[in-house]
Amino acid sequence: MEFLSSRILVRPADFDRSRRFYAEVLGLAVYREFPGGIVFFLGQGLLELSGSNSGPPSVNVGIWLQVRDLAATARELMAAGADVVRAPRREPWGLVEMWITDPDGLPIVVVEVPADHPLRTDVRGTDEDASQRDSG
Repeated sequence: MEFLSSRILVRPADFDRSRRFYAEVLGLAVYREFPGGIVFFLGQGLLELSGSNSGPPSVNVGIWLQVRDLAATARELMAAGADVVRAPRREPWGLVEMWITDPDGLPIVVVEVPADHPLRTDVRGTDEDASQRDSG
C-alpha cells in the first residue's frame, strides 16, 4: 500500500463563515480552490472545506496544530477573534496546549513542544556515539 497524499475533510454548516475562519483567523494559505470547496495548507498536511453539515462536529474528531511560539500565537488568535476554549497551559505530558474551536465547534488544539520535551530529543546520538558503535 502506498499513500501519496492526505488531508482532513471538514463539512461546515456555513461554508463562507468557515472559509473566513480558516483563512483569516488561522491565516492558512490556500492550496487550491474548486467549485464547492477549498483546500488549505495545514503545516505538513492539507485541510479541505467542502460540502455541508447541519449537525454538530463529532466529539471524536479534532485538529492538532503545532506552532513554534504558543504565547505569540495565542495573542494573534485572540486578536483575530478566535473562540478560546482553554488558555495556554503546560500539560502533565509536557506539551503546552491551547484549545480553540472553529465556527461549528470543531476542537482545535494548538500545541508548542518545549525545548526540554522528549519529542525534541535526538535519539540518533552524537557523531562520537556513532563512531564507537561502528568501531565496536
